[in-house]
Amino acid sequence: MKGCWWTLADCFFRYRFAGLAAALALTLSPPSHSIEPVFEVRERSVAEILSPADLPIGFYTFEPDEYWADPRDSYWLKFSNWVLRQERLHGQKIQSVGQWADRTLSGSSQSLPNNESYLRVGFATESEYGDPAQFEPEARFRLDIPTTRRKLRLVIESESEDLIPLGERQRDRQLTEPERSDTQATGALRYLTQIGDAINFSNDVGVRLRLPPDAFWRATAEKRWRLDDKWILNAQQRFYYFHQDGWGERTWIGVGRPVGNDWYFRSSSELEWVHNNKEFVAAQIFSMRKRMNNRLIVTPRLGVLGESKPSWRTTSAFGDLTFRYRLHSNWLYAELIPALEFPREESFKDRASVVFRVEMFFSGIIEDDRL
Repeated sequence: MKGCWWTLADCFFRYRFAGLAAALALTLSPPSHSIEPVFEVRERSVAEILSPADLPIGFYTFEPDEYWADPRDSYWLKFSNWVLRQERLHGQKIQSVGQWADRTLSGSSQSLPNNESYLRVGFATESEYGDPAQFEPEARFRLDIPTTRRKLRLVIESESEDLIPLGERQRDRQLTEPERSDTQATGALRYLTQIGDAINFSNDVGVRLRLPPDAFWRATAEKRWRLDDKWILNAQQRFYYFHQDGWGERTWIGVGRPVGNDWYFRSSSELEWVHNNKEFVAAQIFSMRKRMNNRLIVTPRLGVLGESKPSWRTTSAFGDLTFRYRLHSNWLYAELIPALEFPREESFKDRASVVFRVEMFFSGIIEDDRL
């Protein structure tokens, strides 16, 4: 009986150790002998990734059944191809001029990115009460480049906004080139610095590029505050002096916040001293802004303009609705602006107009969308 028990115990431990050995062998066996699920990874081609069905809805502006349609030959297609060719030919040349000026005036072999230099060329037409008008050419430029000192810049602009009347500045997009004031181009050295931690301060000394030259000085202070998680406050104070036009002062304050459904509300107030007329002029603008998709932005505005002589009074009220559409890439845009104005000189009788504009930005590689 005793031998039987030893036999049973011996068999039990023998099979127990055999099972443990088999388990260890399976665990430590090479991966080629293990039983694991096999997954096949299929790489998608570039054509599949960029197919119309996989791209966002706002990427295309035509219907799905037109994805693979052949382009129809037309005058518009020929004109658009000509515009694209001009940007490719001249955009990089303009950027190269800015980069050359960067390297030459800064004394460095490297040009600075985003030097804010550009050439903006466009055509605009305005129609009042259905009267057709011809397209008027428009052109503006800006050359903003550093010098050998990091905080000193050379700025050449096609116009001086300080000499443009306040009402015209607020309604600039409603106007075509013949309706704008001719202020001549300016060239200035701009010194940039900071007051405290957050106030940006700049000093400009330059001349209006005309005969005889008109020297000027300009100082600007700007600051931005975040009042809470929604409201943002911006303020700008500027003093300037033109040798022939005298002193001037501008105070601008703007507040804004998102209001839901992707709309952004902004209210801006501006007060300016006009030396020649010895009076203050003021503007109050309310606007909303919404990006409808990656091509279209809609901006409705309401504004009131006023002056202090002979006493404080309203000089004009207006409303406009701007549709700004990105036609191609980030340098070709179109605008449609229906507007309604009530000027005092016409006894506040309504004056309606519609402006259509096409703009091209020749500035080489543009990093930011100008919508």
